[in-house]
Amino acid sequence: MNQRPLLLTQGDPAGIGPELSLRAWLERHQQSLPPFAILGDPDHLARVASGFGWTVPIAPVEPGRIRSVFPDALPVIPLSVQVSASPGRPDAANAPSVIESIETAVRLVRAGAAAAVVTNPIAKHVLYEAGFRHPGHTEFLAALASEGASEAYHPVMMLWSEQLAVVPVTVHIPLSDVPSALTTDLIVRTGRIVARELQDRFGIAHPRLALAGLNPHAGENGAMGAEDGAVIVPAVDILRAEGIDVAGPLPADTMFHARARGRYDAALAMYHDQALIPIKTIAFDEAVNVTLGLPFVRTSPDHGTAFDIAGKGIARPDSLMAALKLAARLGQP
Repeated sequence: MNQRPLLLTQGDPAGIGPELSLRAWLERHQQSLPPFAILGDPDHLARVASGFGWTVPIAPVEPGRIRSVFPDALPVIPLSVQVSASPGRPDAANAPSVIESIETAVRLVRAGAAAAVVTNPIAKHVLYEAGFRHPGHTEFLAALASEGASEAYHPVMMLWSEQLAVVPVTVHIPLSDVPSALTTDLIVRTGRIVARELQDRFGIAHPRLALAGLNPHAGENGAMGAEDGAVIVPAVDILRAEGIDVAGPLPADTMFHARARGRYDAALAMYHDQALIPIKTIAFDEAVNVTLGLPFVRTSPDHGTAFDIAGKGIARPDSLMAALKLAARLGQP
């Protein structure tokens, strides 16, 4: 199959991203990985490989040569800045390379040079020290996608595995802010995007959504909080009126056992941990972060930079390899 290649961003070079990227290439044949190129510093990647004693030929390439080079060498699209990072020692001096890697990947995939973007983890606090203005990785991608567009894109984070797919409606905000941030409009907008992309990207003809309640027992008819009836129920009614198969609000404590998971294709949770605890319990090493609602495919491993184990050779590449495989699947026309 004449498969378009993928673009893998470097992430924070002091984290586990570089070593996982190298390990993914080393396991490319055993794992039947699609061809990919890293947007990074070839010399830095060569130093990381050498530090582990890995034989990884590094080949600086133009995007058009990724497929031909990939079987025999790791294709790297060089950045304009050099990277001098030590494992486990985050440094704001590396922020320009992190940002350039993301910007270049988005530009190239939107130009048709690749099928999808796969992003290695970044450390937002490191970027903030260098003046990064976006709340996080996903918001930065949405801003890049919205440049020159008639309207801004609304990104939706899905954590996907073969066993479970979850979407947090509110994401990286304090738990105390969730009730005021959670609105009927936000739930409806999120549900529409999830249903559409399950159809268009995942090939599910009639997606089934399940909405978790905010409060214990989904509010128990108002006895444990009014938000479920006042905010979530109207959203369910609107989505159903639009022809979307949606159930809820459901008690979150009974939504994630095996029999319950068979009743829906994606669960919409009302806050971050309500979504991420079940999927990280069920599929910790295989879950993939997928950004819905963008004009291109973006996946990412479902873990962070892990500075505490960077350079020790114990980080597992399973989630990154799953992200590469899913990106290739979703990125095919």
